[in-house]
Amino acid sequence: MLRMESVVKQYRHRGQVIRALDEVDLSVEKGDFVAVVGPSGSGKSTLLLSLGGMLTPTRGRVHLNGESLYDLAPAARARMRRERIGFVFQTFNLVPYLTALENVQIPLMLARAAEEEQHRTGVSLLEKVGLADRLDHKPAELSVGQQQRVALARMLANDPEIVLADEPTGNLDPDTTIEITEFLVELNSEGKTVVMVTHNQETASRAKRMLWLVDGKVYSEKPRKETRPLSRR
Repeated sequence: MLRMESVVKQYRHRGQVIRALDEVDLSVEKGDFVAVVGPSGSGKSTLLLSLGGMLTPTRGRVHLNGESLYDLAPAARARMRRERIGFVFQTFNLVPYLTALENVQIPLMLARAAEEEQHRTGVSLLEKVGLADRLDHKPAELSVGQQQRVALARMLANDPEIVLADEPTGNLDPDTTIEITEFLVELNSEGKTVVMVTHNQETASRAKRMLWLVDGKVYSEKPRKETRPLSRR
């Protein structure tokens, strides 16, 4: 389903070249739940954004269902991303002056769904994440954990087949961390493919498999000096 082939992503910072991704080969099959663990600055967010069609690699290819994402025209890539991929971020990215329901309806509005469908789907998704009694609350009136659940509901609005989660529990207390992690496990059990990056190995242990990202390289086990990077499957 998702595949990276020899992906390199470089940045230039203060005259130095930083290699955030270093010849990454990675395959994620349909129905998989992959957790990518690594310290801050190891390239985890860069990996996820590249997988999701939002960050063009310096070199290499990213395939989604056999199509090379970055060989598509920008409009076609945006359409594929909108229709097939859902993103969850640590910072939620909710619109502060919209209610929970209105935030969830944004993707449906952009897809030009009928107003009745927008309302029905938005209510159903907020019920799914346990916020049926918070439809008219704005983000500032919600707890941090509730805001993340609104973000999860919004991510599901277009029923994506792939969920890419970037530190989805990074700002949450331990109890809410468990709730959000279990929700991702539930989505995976319903057939969605999930890739989650995190620095928390306990959270990552709920995935079907765990990978390590260190200095831009992906490993199939916690790296030691003699460990080799992961090869394509």
